Amino acid sequence: MIHVIATLKVDPARREDFLAAFAELTPLVLAEDGCLEYGAAIDTPTSIPVQAPAGDDAVVVVEKWESVAALEAHLAAPHMDAFRQQTADMTRGVTLLALEPA
Repeated sequence: MIHVIATLKVDPARREDFLAAFAELTPLVLAEDGCLEYGAAIDTPTSIPVQAPAGDDAVVVVEKWESVAALEAHLAAPHMDAFRQQTADMTRGVTLLALEPA
């Protein structure tokens, strides 16, 4: 199994538009072979002293995949290309962290 944390930097003024587009994408991704979990998350205030907020310009996507091959197929899926094109003017960059459970 592979865990993925993807942090997308988005225009804060367009974050709601981005999240709406993401909500349309989500069922397509969840239907992909090997997808175990896929969802967007945004900051929530807490009193936890070590919390490092992602910021109002971030959307964090938490994913689980059966394998690296499934993740790679996901990244190459036509609906992902369409989503990247649809949200290109809303996004400012992405970082991806792929992890294997210890």
